[in-house]
Amino acid sequence: MLEHYLPVVIFLVVGLGVGVVMISLGFVMGRRRPDAEKLSPYECGFEAFEDSRMKFDVRYYLVAILFIIFDLEIAFLFPWAVVLEDIGLFGFLAMVLFLGILVIGFIYEWKKGALEWE
Repeated sequence: MLEHYLPVVIFLVVGLGVGVVMISLGFVMGRRRPDAEKLSPYECGFEAFEDSRMKFDVRYYLVAILFIIFDLEIAFLFPWAVVLEDIGLFGFLAMVLFLGILVIGFIYEWKKGALEWE
């Protein structure tokens, strides 16, 4: 029974080995020339210039919600597509209801202007 896990163990060992070798090569062969720009803190692509508790635009959160909505959609669509023949019409209608709710969320964010950038 344990021989079935041998390919998984080999895959993990090879993956970890490649990762360790690549990181080691980066440390050994990498250039070390720190300057003020490389050492400066930044967040979200812009320089930190105010208090860390500054307010974000609500559109930032709407885009985050949009990402979660479509991420969950894809996570549920793949297993559903695999077992569609087994679950029949009830499973199909349940997924249509689920996708309908997601489309309502998408339309809400579209109407709020979360997809438009200045």
